[in-house]
Amino acid sequence: MTTTAQPRVPADAHRTGGPALSASGLRARRAAKRRQLGAVVVLMAPFFALLTTIFLIPVGTAVYLSFYSDDQPGLGFGPENTVFLGLRSYAAVLTDPTFLGGLGTVALYCLIYIPLMVVGALALALLLDSGVVRLRAFAQLGLFLPHAVPGIIAALIWLYLYTPGISPIIDLFARADITIDFLGIHAVIPSIVNIALWSNLGYNMVVFYAALQAVPREVIEASVVDGAGPVRTALQVKTPLVRASIVMVAIFTLIWALQLFTEPMLLSQSSPMISSRFSPSMYIYDAAFTRNNYSLAAAASVVLLVCTIALSYGVTRFTSRADAEEAR
Repeated sequence: MTTTAQPRVPADAHRTGGPALSASGLRARRAAKRRQLGAVVVLMAPFFALLTTIFLIPVGTAVYLSFYSDDQPGLGFGPENTVFLGLRSYAAVLTDPTFLGGLGTVALYCLIYIPLMVVGALALALLLDSGVVRLRAFAQLGLFLPHAVPGIIAALIWLYLYTPGISPIIDLFARADITIDFLGIHAVIPSIVNIALWSNLGYNMVVFYAALQAVPREVIEASVVDGAGPVRTALQVKTPLVRASIVMVAIFTLIWALQLFTEPMLLSQSSPMISSRFSPSMYIYDAAFTRNNYSLAAAASVVLLVCTIALSYGVTRFTSRADAEEAR
């Protein structure tokens, strides 16, 4: 007796309507995935174009310049030659006491500025959100307005207020027999911190206030019902719920603080305590446009970029680890 072998039917043939329909469905899914991928490419293309133009190309140029230098033999009258320096520019930067001193100055500036900025902006936002401050819109506008003043103008305003002989603030303290040298060796960094706080506190306050507006009102009402007062509600309920915004503001403030340039550059005209290499950014500016050493300036820029990325990554990892431990 002869038996005829029956063809195997896929297990999902009954669900898909047979092998032919399954193949057409697979083609449809692949076409849908291709359309989704095309949409992603179209939507992300402007971002990557902007990232390449304003970040990757300048960074690549800086890295290239840090390894090469233009040399003119014959006391500057001969043809210009490009010389490969290797890591000599980086060695010169990392062994230069003025650059290392600038890093120390910026580190001290960050230790003072960042906590005051984050805590101060968050405190103002919590006050506005609690309703304690009347005329909330006008208060928010008044706190934000200093941020609309360009940094150079703000530094000039405070330079006028810090300069002896013309400052009404110094004259007012002098009438009370109080002598303050805002641009002296012990007060110059707090004076710069004050300018940065005055300029940026309102902006970060608006960021925190917007985050607080997204906090569910039911959570706040529940804490009030449980007997929590305004201070406890602000510190133990609202603040943990805007932790992501706090981390974001801290990272952005750190990045801006490491690029300290405008305030000390203008104040250096009236204070001998601020040299031309007071901060890493001023060191880079001096190397490029005063000493015409573009290789040294590029190497210092790359070192500053690496420090910024490393610190930002460290803050992000620390906060992510803290969040993971709390989630457990």
